[in-house]
Amino acid sequence: MRAVVLNEVGGPEVLRAQEWPDPQAGPGELVVDVEFAGVNFMDTGSRTGFSLPGELPLVPGVEGAGRVSAIGAGVEGFALGDRVAWVRVFGSYAEKIAIPADQAVPVPDDIPSDVAAATMMQGVTAHHFVTETAPLAAGETALVHAAAGGVGRMLTQLLAQRGVRVIGLVSRAEKTAAAQDAGAADVLVSQGGDFVDRVRELTGGEGVHAVFDGGGASTFWPSTEVLRRSGTLVYFGPLIGDVPTVRLFELPKSIKVSYAVFADHIPTRELLLRHTTDLFDKIRQGDLRVDITGRYPLGEAARAHADIESRRTSGKLLLDAGR
Repeated sequence: MRAVVLNEVGGPEVLRAQEWPDPQAGPGELVVDVEFAGVNFMDTGSRTGFSLPGELPLVPGVEGAGRVSAIGAGVEGFALGDRVAWVRVFGSYAEKIAIPADQAVPVPDDIPSDVAAATMMQGVTAHHFVTETAPLAAGETALVHAAAGGVGRMLTQLLAQRGVRVIGLVSRAEKTAAAQDAGAADVLVSQGGDFVDRVRELTGGEGVHAVFDGGGASTFWPSTEVLRRSGTLVYFGPLIGDVPTVRLFELPKSIKVSYAVFADHIPTRELLLRHTTDLFDKIRQGDLRVDITGRYPLGEAARAHADIESRRTSGKLLLDAGR
């Protein structure tokens, strides 16, 4: 089969498509013919060596959707041809992948495979944040960094549905409309930490109840400054700049800080299915829009990585394994 292989760490150019051995369905596993694979900042972390999942060479990518083509011993509840999606299964940048059956999510007939693939990483992340990490109530206020991005758009929609007032940050003026369409009540164009005074003004000096910060090292401390007393900073941007050093006594206003480890979003199959079932229901009902803004042939993974790292993109980027 063809796969994108990481033979060395480095820039986007180290991602190259080549022949790779076909996976086999071991006990408890499914082999899936990949239709679409998601492109995520987690993947750029693997490529640069920040979070390598194993020894090189390897196939990166952790998210996708496709059809079951082989079933391993002991697997029940799946049939050949079933459409499934997955997340946090390395090796997704390929025409085929072997995945643990307990991590395979059945895709409803009325959810297209590209939408399913685009929902898994960013959708589950956003759903976990708004239901478990910082479950804000109607009438409260949140600040969402990169509100036109993949996670940002999901967060903004899910928060707005709960009656939360969302202040969205975007890096360029042309991204303002996307954040507004997702449900942001106010949108600020911001670079780095220059948003503090404007957020305080919008909240009458009180600050927000929660900040969802995927902006990286340069925004961590400014985000703490716009929180009100006992507010929550949901931080998920360690791949952009240096990881900040935090001394507890420097945290203002008795705030709470959460660092998101994706594995903790879905520690059980029950929770994985709970997140994805609710997300698919919202998509089906028209309450959640998945914005796929970039599609690339499998062999152009390097270009997809360059684009996502440029911060010029918005929405979700996918690799089409059939192209």
